Amino acid sequence: MTAASDRVVDRLREQILGGEYAPGERLGEVELAEKLGVSRTPVRDALRRLSAEGLVDITTNKGARVVEYLRADLEHIFQIRAHVEGLAARAAATAASAADIDRLEHIATALREHSEAGRLNEVYRLNAEYHSTLNNLAGSSVVTATVGQLIHASVLLRTLHAFDDAARRRSVNHHLEIVAALRARDGDWAEAVMHAHLLSARASLLGPRRVQAPAYGDPADTPEEPE
Repeated sequence: MTAASDRVVDRLREQILGGEYAPGERLGEVELAEKLGVSRTPVRDALRRLSAEGLVDITTNKGARVVEYLRADLEHIFQIRAHVEGLAARAAATAASAADIDRLEHIATALREHSEAGRLNEVYRLNAEYHSTLNNLAGSSVVTATVGQLIHASVLLRTLHAFDDAARRRSVNHHLEIVAALRARDGDWAEAVMHAHLLSARASLLGPRRVQAPAYGDPADTPEEPE
């Protein structure tokens, strides 16, 4: 890959995750090349790399579009993130140094301040930094790579825009509580809060889980006989 391709990848990734291109929006090679001031070759290379990252869909004869996620896919993404990042939080409870935890607390505190001030762009940036820092503390390249791809999907949807005030406060408090769990060196606590944190985000974005109604004739569907 050329330096031009690297620059285009970085620029397009930033624009997609920043919301400049909406889910499902077409990404034409000619238009992008003109806009970015490069030839079509680095644009084509960049789109392929972003496709591998899960940010772009490329279909024969239809070109490239910003990826769209089905509800079922998003359910699985949040469930997988809850498990994997929960394991990362558990590992960090024993692996993180005092300085590491201080750094994480600094990020969480700044995130709370920006959230209270309504500066969502800063909240997005710090939220990504918090999760990246915590996952790196697990010391596993597998965790880092797995979560990195899944986080793209969540960020692409700008999840925090779906939060009401209560959900936003809950999210901020989860970040700080995980720090407290790490200071206590309590992996069970850290993992449990991370699970709650991500499942709460899922609920804010997707709403109540779909519950299948009981089949006709099931006990739950049968009225009780009067006594």
